[in-house]
Amino acid sequence: MISMNSVIGVTKDLVSADLGEEIAILHLGNGVYYGLDAVGARIWDLIQEPKRVDELRDSILKEYDVEPERCKSDLLNLLEELTNQDLVEVKEVEQSS
Repeated sequence: MISMNSVIGVTKDLVSADLGEEIAILHLGNGVYYGLDAVGARIWDLIQEPKRVDELRDSILKEYDVEPERCKSDLLNLLEELTNQDLVEVKEVEQSS
């Protein structure tokens, strides 16, 4: 389960190409192509270096006109889907007190 403290990064064995506002991703392990729309492509760009989910949410909130709860929900859904397709790696980070 991905949380706001999870760190997300792109898995190895992927090739991606910028298609203007969208992005195409080829998983070299299974030979399947995936596509992301403009917002998904921006998130993909942000996770080229591992980032915490809350940092991703904050970046999206600054760049797009979206309600915070909708942003969080949509972001978590996208990251779950990317995880299920083995396109990203998830690491849990404990919160510091």
